[in-house]
Amino acid sequence: MGGDAGVVLSEQRGAVLVLTLNRPDRLNAWTRQMETRYFDLLDDADDDPTVRAIVVTGAGRGFCPGMDAESLTKATVAGPSKADRRPMTHALTARKPLIAAINGACAGIGLVQALVSDVRFVAAGAKLATSFTRRGLQAEFSTSWLLPRLVGYGVATDLLISGRTILAEEAHRLGLVNEIVPGEHLMERALDYARDLVENCSPVAMADVKAQIADDWDQSQEASFAAALEITDRPGRNIDFREGVISYVEKRPPAFRPLPPKGVPLDSWPPQEEPAT
Repeated sequence: MGGDAGVVLSEQRGAVLVLTLNRPDRLNAWTRQMETRYFDLLDDADDDPTVRAIVVTGAGRGFCPGMDAESLTKATVAGPSKADRRPMTHALTARKPLIAAINGACAGIGLVQALVSDVRFVAAGAKLATSFTRRGLQAEFSTSWLLPRLVGYGVATDLLISGRTILAEEAHRLGLVNEIVPGEHLMERALDYARDLVENCSPVAMADVKAQIADDWDQSQEASFAAALEITDRPGRNIDFREGVISYVEKRPPAFRPLPPKGVPLDSWPPQEEPAT
């Protein structure tokens, strides 16, 4: 990552990883370097058993107001390069909870990163917008798929066609964000939420739930019911279920296993220590 590492900061606080978009002089406007660094860090976190939840925020006064103006100007001449790039919705592939702490201006690509987070906390007074039609663009990066699922058809149509700016208070009323928090307490609230997940929820079960929410949207209730039963029967699930029940009965915090790296079978996780010789 070299000299581009500073555009997204990474700090692990216990089992919570905090990622900070870090171009405060530009309100953290999106660049190709920021994109690569952010997605790399998400991938690394997803494969790191010591990370159980992720919080993303912005440095300074903004979250991310969209593409940097210079990059946007170049794109109008050459067209955006999509070769060897992960999609802007790449965060949807993360198996671990992703919490957005929206501290300020959030628009365009910045709004997309908030939408693909699992939970959204927003600072009071922050401004949010899709902005695409006001730049002569269609609804980019699956926003026409994401928004109706979050806020309903009518509200999504309004926000996407008009590209208008809304304040945090309206965003909360519309269901676009989960909670409004005074700016000075935003990170504290997001971290408290993340820590609650870390301390009390099974990483395996949370990953399963995220997959279920994504898969079940277009399925019948019967198919969803059957799929949940199938997940319960998969190897390794009973271990966390047993721990969840026993810890509840014993009135102690659960000791759930970390999520294994991608590709590692759950029934062989965590790896057993070699016996001493």
